[in-house]
Amino acid sequence: MKRLLTAALASLAMASAFAVTEPTEKDAIAMAERGAAFLKAHGKDALYKKLAEKDAAFVQGELYVDVRDINTGIVLAHPINPSIVGKNLTDVPDASGKVYRREIIQLAAAKGKGWVDYMYKNPVSGKIEPKTTYILRVDDVVLEAGIYKK
Repeated sequence: MKRLLTAALASLAMASAFAVTEPTEKDAIAMAERGAAFLKAHGKDALYKKLAEKDAAFVQGELYVDVRDINTGIVLAHPINPSIVGKNLTDVPDASGKVYRREIIQLAAAKGKGWVDYMYKNPVSGKIEPKTTYILRVDDVVLEAGIYKK
């Protein structure tokens, strides 16, 4: 009986592991828009606090919102890597040499929203992986929510 129960639990665990889905582009857009709506309703400081607390509305595994100042490039809030908050990393390239943060700022200034591809450390796997990030401008800040390409 114990073996049967163990086997059943192992099968259930495997099935639930396969049921977990990776975040999609739609999820990234929805998260950025949720962040924008919260920012408009409650203000920047309230959003930054939610991000620092890793609130589940804005941090879900490898999908999260971070915020950058569109004029200075300074990171204003980052729930996964708070050590970069207050820093201007605009001209620091990714692992492939792409200055993607500059592209994020330029796209936000020109179009207000869109996608930027680059390489970034996945907080779940711990590896540098290809990532695409949806950016959404709200006044003088850029909200970013990205997904890793598998």
